[in-house]
Order: sequence, then structure tokens, then C-alpha cells
Amino acid sequence: MTISSSLNAGVAGLAANASRLATISDNIANSSTNGYKRAMTDFHSLVINSGSGTYSAGGVRITTTRLIDQSGALATTNNATDLAVRGRGFLPVTTESSLISATGDYPLNLTTTGSFRTDENGVLKTSSGQVLLGWPANPDGSIPTFPRDTDAGLQPIQIQANQFAAEPTTAISLGVNLPATETESTATGQQLDLSVEYFDNLGTSQNLSVSYVPTIPASGSSNEWTMTMRDSALGNAVVGVYTITFDATRSSGGTLASVTQPLVDAAGQPDPLGTTLGGAYDPLTGSFPITVAGGPIDITIGEIGVGSGMTQLSDSFAPTQITKDGFPVGNMTSIEVDGNGFLRANFDTGITRTLYQIPMVDLSNPNGLLALDNQTYATSNTSGSFFLWDAGDGPTGDVVGFALEESATDVAGELTQLIQTQRAYSSNAKVIQTVDEMLQETTNIKR
Repeated sequence: MTISSSLNAGVAGLAANASRLATISDNIANSSTNGYKRAMTDFHSLVINSGSGTYSAGGVRITTTRLIDQSGALATTNNATDLAVRGRGFLPVTTESSLISATGDYPLNLTTTGSFRTDENGVLKTSSGQVLLGWPANPDGSIPTFPRDTDAGLQPIQIQANQFAAEPTTAISLGVNLPATETESTATGQQLDLSVEYFDNLGTSQNLSVSYVPTIPASGSSNEWTMTMRDSALGNAVVGVYTITFDATRSSGGTLASVTQPLVDAAGQPDPLGTTLGGAYDPLTGSFPITVAGGPIDITIGEIGVGSGMTQLSDSFAPTQITKDGFPVGNMTSIEVDGNGFLRANFDTGITRTLYQIPMVDLSNPNGLLALDNQTYATSNTSGSFFLWDAGDGPTGDVVGFALEESATDVAGELTQLIQTQRAYSSNAKVIQTVDEMLQETTNIKR
């Protein structure tokens, strides 16, 4: 019984070391595979209780584990959609075959890196058919609220390379200096005109015509102007009329003193029975809203007593600084993914628009995931439930573009284990050979 247990222990040792050799071979073979997680073999002894005076060898058994929570080094690339996770977490992907089936059911797989490129349909996927998933953004670039404990909101990321985008103007800042001499009693009362371009909801260029008419007093200086604004998209209809008075004191000379709205008719002419045109001036923000054909625009002229925005100094009329948001129609030139997982498209007009958000998937036991082909993983009973975090938030790391995760294999360490495994295998083979010789001697006793 003792001799046969020795034989069984030797056979178990051969099988265990053969399995360890298989994991070492797999690790070395994938030493250049991006995102590969090394496999490890653990040995566990088996003990068989025996009676007093005898001992039976129990042998050995093994368990193999893939160290999914161990990351490889990051290597830089020249592709913006080469993505890698720096820290804890996984990128959500699905299979190309699920897109072909067109059932709308996308199985959730996980990966820590991938070289994603657009195919003929604009879908971001790897050469092995792993499709990147994300949450689609609203037209204004905001991300809707999606459930975080399910993959129901995730969709394959699809980018149209020939798409256009425009951004309407919603705010204009007018920095203009009005000549103080034009409000004196001896001035001619000449109207001063300014034209400001803005972009409507379709990206079309429109003009906002601004005219300044000084108030001429009987004597002295009024320091008062009537500002009238007209919209070209409405046939040059008046959209705002304001009476602007400037401070003439030594401490605050040339700054805004007050902004009021006179009663006018539809043409912007004074009318005691008329109404005001444009929104009310807010002294805290130095702005007021007007409504053009495409919607409201906030006009900033400066705060009361502050020397920025509109001023009245000297004898020159000069637009000092005019800024606005909004862009005309532009072509997409590139895409990129930032550290928080937002996939943005860049356009040749300077627009940067958010298209998707790529969440970071986290689990309580990453090593419990089921390993699949192409460095992807699936959840299991031992991995725990998953949660979708914003990249860089909570326990998760961030997303790195222009980078790929290298293999986690340490070739030098694997070769060292290979030598140890070879010696252990040879030793177990020697045990079997010795047991065979002993059994032969036992058989020879009868002779």
C-alpha cells in the first residue's frame, strides 16, 4: 500500500508539474501580447491519514489562477483610440458578432486595453472584433443619467467621420469705448454704428447691428447714449433699446453709472405708450438678454462702476474687445478620449463636442472573472457584481489614450520557474522509476 501510494504521488507530481509547465508556456508565448494577464499555478498537498507505523503518500494537487488584477506597463502609441486603463477597473466591450445579429442584445465583456479603430460603419473595434461600449451623449454634449448597476444603457460607439457640427451663439461681450465729446452741447449728435457677427441654430452667420445715439443737452455734457440693437435674421427688426449713462466723477469717470430701458414703439422710437424691448439689465453680472430669431443671447456690457466692458473716455469711438461663443458649421478632424472617459470629436472650426462617455467597470474580485479569448473577461459568481463608475472616480483609475498596456509576463521570472519545473518533473519521474524497481524486487522474491 505504501509503495503504491508512492507511485500515485509520483504520477500526481508529474501531472502537477506538467500543468505548471503549461501555464509557464502560455505566459512566455504571450509575453508580447498587449493586456495579457499571467497565469499562476499553486501546489497543494494531499494528506491521507494512515495507521500507526505506516505512511501513505497523498500526492499533490494544483489550482491555476489568472492574476487579472496585476497590470502591465503602459506603452505609448500614435493612435488616439489606443486605450489603456491606468489603475483599477475595466473598459466595457462586446463582440462583433452581437452587432451582426442586430438583436440589440450586447453581451458585456471586459478588457483593460485595446487598439480601437473605426470600421466601414464607423464602429470603434479592435482587429480581433472587440467593440467598445459607451453611453451616448445628448446633442448638447451632456450625458444622460444611466443606471450604474447594469449595462442596459451601454451602446456600441459609432463615429461618422464625415459628420458636421455647429454651435449657436448664446453670449456676446461688448467692449466698446464711446467718445465723451459726442455728448457735449456743441456735438453734432452723430450716430455711431457697430456690427457684430453671431451664429444661429443652424450655424449660419447672422449680424447684430448696434447703434449708439448720443443725447445732446442744451448746455454742458449729458454723458448719455441710446443703444439700439437690430437682428439681421429678423429683417433688421429692433430687439433691444437701452439708455446708458456714464459716470463723470473723478473717482469713476468713464464707467457705467446706469442702464435703463425707455418706452419705445416697435421701431425703437420713443413712445410714452410703448413698451420696453429686450431683457432687463442685471447690475450684478453686467449683462442683459435679447431675443434674436434663434433664441435668447446674453449681452454683457460691464458692471456699474467697473472699467471693463463699455466705457466713455476721450474723443474716440473704438471697439476694444468683442467676444462671443458659438461656431459655424465645421468638419470633424479628429477624436480623442480624455482621462475621465469622455470621447470627444474635434472640428476644424474649433468646436470640441462630447459624443460618448466610456464608464469604468469595477468588481469586488477581478481575479474571479472568466478569462476569454483576446484578453477579455466575463463576470462570474466569484467575481461579484459590477458597478459602472466615471473613470477616475471612486476606486477606479483613469483612461489613457495613445497608450496600450503591455503584457504582465516577467520573462526572466518565467524562465526561472521553467528550470524549477523541469527539475521537479525529472525528480517525480525518478520517484516512479524507483518505485518500479522496488516493485520489481518484490516480484523477484518468489523466484
